[in-house]
Amino acid sequence: MIRDTSAQDRVMKVESRRGRRWLVPGLAAVGAIAVLAVLVPVAARLFSADSAASMSGLRIAEVKRGTLVRDVSVQGRVVAAVSPTLYAASAGTVTLAVQAGDKVKKGDVLAEIASPELSNRLQQEQATRESLEIEVQRASLDHRKQQLAAKKLLDQARVDRQTAQREVERTEKAFKAGAMSEIELLRRQDALAKAEIDVANAEADMQLDIEALAFELKSKRLALDRQRLLAADLERQVDELKLRSPVDGQVGQLIAQQRAAIALNAPILTVVDLSALEIEVQVPETFAHDLAIGMPAEIQDSSGKYPGEISAVSPEVIDGQVTGRIRLGDNKPAGLRQNQRLTTRILMDEHPDTLIVERGPFVDTGAGRVAYIVRGDVAERTPIQIGATSLNAVEILAGVKEGDRIVISGTDRFNGVQRVALN
Repeated sequence: MIRDTSAQDRVMKVESRRGRRWLVPGLAAVGAIAVLAVLVPVAARLFSADSAASMSGLRIAEVKRGTLVRDVSVQGRVVAAVSPTLYAASAGTVTLAVQAGDKVKKGDVLAEIASPELSNRLQQEQATRESLEIEVQRASLDHRKQQLAAKKLLDQARVDRQTAQREVERTEKAFKAGAMSEIELLRRQDALAKAEIDVANAEADMQLDIEALAFELKSKRLALDRQRLLAADLERQVDELKLRSPVDGQVGQLIAQQRAAIALNAPILTVVDLSALEIEVQVPETFAHDLAIGMPAEIQDSSGKYPGEISAVSPEVIDGQVTGRIRLGDNKPAGLRQNQRLTTRILMDEHPDTLIVERGPFVDTGAGRVAYIVRGDVAERTPIQIGATSLNAVEILAGVKEGDRIVISGTDRFNGVQRVALN
């Protein structure tokens, strides 16, 4: 007998087709609503914007309130504030007494120039000076001698006058007594008058001799003084053949060679005063009108920051740069050397309690008059007004408020549109 399969049968529950018919469309509708809820705002934002850009290529900074310090950072070179160059005072042969790098004191002889011609001229002028000194002494003796001779003549004339006076008195007494004639009395009176004239002439001659001798002696003394000045000037020139250090410092560069023949005013060597060092900086031309003597500065060294101030500013622009000098303060880096490179920061001015934002290409892209302010997911082009700028910050005078966010980099991709959607 063949067995059937009834034992393997199982009763199946039949579902209603009406319920299954609405399940799938319902699920699709819910998904569509969810997608629309996401896409509609995005689409609305995209349609309201003029362009779209990715956030990955942008830099955004927040506007804050603080103090803006206008400064400029440049590379400086250590130079000696006092670095004189010694020149040849005469043509000749130079003998160097030092080597480059030697430490010297003020007044030390660094080199000497042999100039036979100048030395010979000095000896000649010294001999002429001694000759004039002898002539002045001789003229002085002659002066006194002639004065004595003139005084002798005057004294003789006075004695003759006194003798004639006595003869007149004696003759008058004899004439009154009848012992002398009137003619003899008149003769004696004439002799007295002649004696008076001789005395007056002797006094005048003596005065003229004194004046003439004084003029002659003065002339010789003036010639001697001139010769002394000439000899002293040559002595100075010969002494300057020994080149002495004008400062305490160190020998820098030896320009002339040992035992070389040099011309007048040829450079011999340089001396560096290491106690008075300055920083020479090259500042871009755009900051030239802001630089002023006395401005504070900071010098960055491996050991820290040191204060300084601008001591000099060049009046001319060379290759788009202005040369300046920064004087170090009392606190200065140790071990500075000539031509050493240092980073220098010049502090031009401060703007306290102002709206500032990090500096970026947006300043140049918008010519400092517009910026893109981020509001939500949209960057909106907004007119602004910038003030002072520094190396890393910009002062904003109008157009933004504290807390606003500005696109500081990457705005060149916006092509100047009004609104940009950010994604």
